[in-house]
Amino acid sequence: MQMQASKQDPLTFSKMAGGGNDFVIIDNRSGRIGDAAALTRRICTPHLSVGADGLILIEHSPRATFRMRYFNQDGGLADFCANGTRCAARFAFVNVIAPKRMTIETDAGVVGAEVADGGAVTLSLPPPRAFAAERPLRVGERTIRGSSILVGVPHYVIYVRDGLWSHDVVPLGRAIRTHADLAPAGANVNFVTICDEHAIEVRTYERGVEAETLSCGSGVVASAVSSALFAKTKSPVKVLTRSGITLEVSFALDGGVPHDVQLRGDARIVYRATMTPETVEGFDPEWVRNPAENVMC
Repeated sequence: MQMQASKQDPLTFSKMAGGGNDFVIIDNRSGRIGDAAALTRRICTPHLSVGADGLILIEHSPRATFRMRYFNQDGGLADFCANGTRCAARFAFVNVIAPKRMTIETDAGVVGAEVADGGAVTLSLPPPRAFAAERPLRVGERTIRGSSILVGVPHYVIYVRDGLWSHDVVPLGRAIRTHADLAPAGANVNFVTICDEHAIEVRTYERGVEAETLSCGSGVVASAVSSALFAKTKSPVKVLTRSGITLEVSFALDGGVPHDVQLRGDARIVYRATMTPETVEGFDPEWVRNPAENVMC
């Protein structure tokens, strides 16, 4: 890994959170970050380093205000992260990289964003696609009846009538995320309860983090739009997430085709800091994630 921090040449970063998703964000327009995957696995390791759901690099773009590259906590490069993109927008605005209204290049395409005076960010998204209303999966002795939809990255949506907040969603979420029928990409798994036609509640198991996260922006959009396609909700839809923070999804439906999709919510700056060598040295992130596979005796 090209070392990013030294006493003579420290690297600054911001810790940000959007709806409960937390990120390390670095201005990489100089191209200083070498092995971003290795840096991600280290800096995103909780307790021993900064800890985050992922790493975001801000870079130059020939076709947008700036380019954002997003790495999941496990170091994998992801095509898209909606909450991360909202945080990147506010980071860029605060650091005078972008105006209040901007375009952002992601690996899933170019999206628009607008930063409000209070710090909330509205993201304008390409239409979700590849909606499959019935995609049953056999998990153990059960058949799970959910739906697939692509919002930059793949999602699988399941409806829960009651007990959304009392159940452990991780075992089932992990089984679906790694299901052979969803290979090779897998999917983020969203567990949804309908409150009324303008309100839902969502919990998400995220691939790349391989755990439940406090929020997932693309999962919020996937859940709201899927619910509307089933005539369970109407735009706008307020979505309560595991963090207790509510995001809002607005959209239009024409002949069952969603468009003009927007996601609005907080993009908070938790702190700004300087990386020390100890931020990324002196521990094994692979051991922390899975000691059973790395045991030495």
